Amino acid sequence: MDFASTPSPKQTATTKATLYLICGKIAAGKSTFARKLSEQVQTVLISEDFWLANLYPGQIKSLEDYARCSAQLRAAMAAHIADLLRAGVSAVLDFPSNTLATRAWARGLIEQSAAAHELHYLDVSDQICKARLHARNAGGEHPFETTEAQFDLFSRYFVAPQESEGFQIIHHPVTE
Repeated sequence: MDFASTPSPKQTATTKATLYLICGKIAAGKSTFARKLSEQVQTVLISEDFWLANLYPGQIKSLEDYARCSAQLRAAMAAHIADLLRAGVSAVLDFPSNTLATRAWARGLIEQSAAAHELHYLDVSDQICKARLHARNAGGEHPFETTEAQFDLFSRYFVAPQESEGFQIIHHPVTE
C-alpha cells in the first residue's frame, strides 16, 4: 500500500471533537462529573489520577511530587490527546484545570487540535469538599488519600477561571 497517497482525514463539522476540561477543588466532584461527560458517543475519559497512580505508585507524597509527576504526565500525553481530538474523538480530561498554568497547557491542546472546548467549573465550598473528602477517604476506593491539611495546601494554588482567559466557561455552583 502506498501510504504517501493515502488521504489524511481532516476534522469536519460532523467530526469536530470537543475537549472537556474540569475545574474545582479536591473532592468537588470532578471525577464523577468527568465520567458522566464521557458517556457521550465518541468521547474518551482520560484520568490523571489513574495514570499517576499506575505510573508513579507510592511516589506522590507531597505537593512537589504531584507537581513533578503531573507535569511529566502532561508532557507525555499532550501530543496523543491532540491527535485524538484531530481524529474527531472528544476527550474529557479528568485533570484539574485549577491554575493558570494547567489551563494554559489545555489551551495549547485546543490550539494544536482546533477542537471545540468546554471548561466546567464546579464551584463547591471548602466545607462541602472536606465532607466529601472524608467520605472518599473512608470508602478507600480513590487511588489517593488526601488529608485536610493537604486539601488546604492544594487549595492555596486554586484559581477560579476568568472570562479573560478565553475559555467557554460553564459554571456549576454546588450548594448541596
